Amino acid sequence: MKPDTDFIITGEQVSKGALSCRGCGWSLLARYVSNVMGPETVYVVPACCFSIIAGPSPMNLMNGTVVHTLFAAAAATATGVRHALDRQGKQETNVVVLAGDGGTFDIGLQALSGAASREENILFICNNNGAYMNTGVQSSAGTPSGVRTTTDPSGKATPAKNVMEIIEAHNIPYFATASPAFLRDLQRKLEKAKEARGFRFLMVDGPCPPGHKHEPAISIELARIAVETRFFPLFESANGGIEINYFPQKNLPVDDYLKRQGRFAHLYSDGSESRAPASGQDSGAHANGNQTRETSGKNQEMLNAIQMQVDQQWEKLMGKQTVSKV
Repeated sequence: MKPDTDFIITGEQVSKGALSCRGCGWSLLARYVSNVMGPETVYVVPACCFSIIAGPSPMNLMNGTVVHTLFAAAAATATGVRHALDRQGKQETNVVVLAGDGGTFDIGLQALSGAASREENILFICNNNGAYMNTGVQSSAGTPSGVRTTTDPSGKATPAKNVMEIIEAHNIPYFATASPAFLRDLQRKLEKAKEARGFRFLMVDGPCPPGHKHEPAISIELARIAVETRFFPLFESANGGIEINYFPQKNLPVDDYLKRQGRFAHLYSDGSESRAPASGQDSGAHANGNQTRETSGKNQEMLNAIQMQVDQQWEKLMGKQTVSKV
């Protein structure tokens, strides 16, 4: 059988020497975004990990124009860039926001909602790594319940905001989720978002070894398990309706995803351990395999609650979906 090579990048559009951490999902995402969008693209970057990874001008990582902007203003800045380009007759130049979950779920949500409501012709991409990683791993509204961060040292008590339902409520032409473990699907969705007109939104799972506390070598493996356990389902919507793009076959429990990461390690403790710092620089906190200690009753309640949240979100998606395959 001929190997599947459709997802391999042949025309690299990023420079060598990215400033990302080892195993960072941002770097892989940037390669695919720039490959699909091409050099005629303006990237708008609010404060996030990528504002560091993109590098200082003129040493930009991306082959295109990079505009750095305020945390809250990504969608507003992109709107201004879009209108200026249109006035110059450059309607074919792409305008793409590259934001983290903090600049999407929290600080940038107002501008995002305004741009979506006005149907501005921009693509907004969120790399969701589930916390404010480059400032010390503080919780965001995208942080899942149970995760230990520097602002939730005992574990976040509330679930992540369902930002995809907020996006859906704006009735935009195209929105989707994607994963770095399913590259052909990611590539297809980027191409679809590029071809569409109006406000488009893509949320991509973002493995983060320092923040999630796992070894860099297993970033893509974990991203795949996130999809297989339905913790991060793959779906899209083009002009109404939801299509689930991948149906996990093995019915894996979400436990298989959580127990591989140090940010959930306290949930597999018997309660006798002292609190470990949430800083990603503590390599001793990395989870290298299955946790073997028995969980305390309180922790088991949280694990059960996380599984219930995942199941409920999946059932809700199933109620909306039409079927297609990756």
